[in-house]
Amino acid sequence: MIRLKRIAPSILSADFSCLGKEVRAVEEAGADLIHVDVMDGHFVPNLTIGPAVIEAVRKSTRLPLDVHLMVERPDALIESFVKAGADSLTVHVEACPHLHRTLQLIKQMGAGVALNPGTPLSSVEEVLEGVDLLLLMSVNPGFGGQSFIPKVMEKIRSARRLIDAGKLSTALEVDGGIKVANVRALSEAGVDIFVAGSAIFGSENYAATIAEMRDAAEAAHRI
Repeated sequence: MIRLKRIAPSILSADFSCLGKEVRAVEEAGADLIHVDVMDGHFVPNLTIGPAVIEAVRKSTRLPLDVHLMVERPDALIESFVKAGADSLTVHVEACPHLHRTLQLIKQMGAGVALNPGTPLSSVEEVLEGVDLLLLMSVNPGFGGQSFIPKVMEKIRSARRLIDAGKLSTALEVDGGIKVANVRALSEAGVDIFVAGSAIFGSENYAATIAEMRDAAEAAHRI
């Protein structure tokens, strides 16, 4: 089965002094999703945005908002982010002592689960059937502009095999160190959604960069 390949610019690398303009620019440039990293300064060593910013971004784009909660207590924040306009919420297995219950709280929308580089894939096998999105971090979360951790590539391949073996509709997303140069290899490994921050927002031409990424992702499956 040929799976849809999607590009998700991460606003963590955008210019926050003109965030609405930046979001509109990547939408016009051909982005499929807007990826939003929420960090609480505890689960990861950085503090970013809250529901008010999500609400502002929601007003700036018609694209789905792919919200990634890198926080210690996601259950307490889910309702506020849903009300702010998130289209999907991804929580970390490392932050959820009762992961199944947490995912049930967001099942009415896109429910995602994320794994840090050092967390084994086995930690989500029991819940994967009810998950819309599996996000594999290919850097240690907290800051943009980091380099892709090569070891994660085998985890990506394993995740693809697990999803396919179960005939699941779960989308496989990867975040961290995504560049035009590695998109094709990641697509061949089974990635569906490519989260890219600095590679897009740090480029001179958003449309050209997104087009190059999409071409590389789709080229992996052309005959």
